[in-house]
Amino acid sequence: MSQTGRILVTGASGFIGRAVVAGLANRGSDVRAAVRRPPQFPFAAGVEVMQHADLTQAFDWRPLIDGVDRVVHLAGIAHARRGVAPELYDQINREATARLAAAAARAGVAHFVFVSSIRAQSGAAADHVLTERDTAAPTSDYGRSKLAAEAELRAAGAPFTVLRPAPLYGPGVKGNFALLLRAARSRWPLPVKNFANRRSLLGIDNFVSALAFVLGEPTTRGETYIVADPGPAPRLADMIAALRIAQRRRPLLLPLPTDLVEIPLRLVGRFDLWERLGGDLQVDPGKLVAAGWQPAQDTQEGLAALAQAAARRSASA
Repeated sequence: MSQTGRILVTGASGFIGRAVVAGLANRGSDVRAAVRRPPQFPFAAGVEVMQHADLTQAFDWRPLIDGVDRVVHLAGIAHARRGVAPELYDQINREATARLAAAAARAGVAHFVFVSSIRAQSGAAADHVLTERDTAAPTSDYGRSKLAAEAELRAAGAPFTVLRPAPLYGPGVKGNFALLLRAARSRWPLPVKNFANRRSLLGIDNFVSALAFVLGEPTTRGETYIVADPGPAPRLADMIAALRIAQRRRPLLLPLPTDLVEIPLRLVGRFDLWERLGGDLQVDPGKLVAAGWQPAQDTQEGLAALAQAAARRSASA
């Protein structure tokens, strides 16, 4: 990846943003980290930190873009959440992206990388392996806001790349995967042996390498890429087993008919939760691999590394 030119990273204080800033800085890039609040931790030496107003407000992006060659836009509502108004998703994920993209185009930014989501392409489950050739059909307000933001970016006129990552995991992850980690760390047997559904994941190190690749590869401009770990998508049972085996523990997985989980969730109106838990969501990152991206590890290796790191932190605490 070219090390010339400053890179603005928005959403720099989040789970993904921290890893992106560190990864790009370690690769020798000149990074400006954009944050809404002062960070509670230090960035790497040489990283410039700048604050901005809340993304629900229209503010002047020019001071943050001044002197910037490339933009990585991560800031936004990061997950589909219950209770979030559609208008808020639209304000933060679409309108703020549109304003930043327009400012970047006016400033002559050479490359704008927008980190969208696989949920801009699909619901929480899909009946086939997803590729970029599939027509985008989001089913949530979150996914629709991300897809609309992609359209705003294309209309703005700045050279762009769109990344649609699968659900990410790594140190400090939140959301559904954090619940999975807590379950795997428990000493109790878990009734997930019958969960044979497969769900693609993306390790944070693989994501940072994919981002660094597209930033340095001119042929990726104007393209949209799905990003996921290479190889077969793991089953839920495989994920739990991999996390426990990496900690030198028995998997302790018990059988349970999945109907006993699916039917109650349907009855209480939580089919969305069932799709995330028991549905298939397999995605193929072959387009990005064909462009030249070389992911470092598959999901089994990534989960093992995550579990081992967590065990070391726990032992030293």
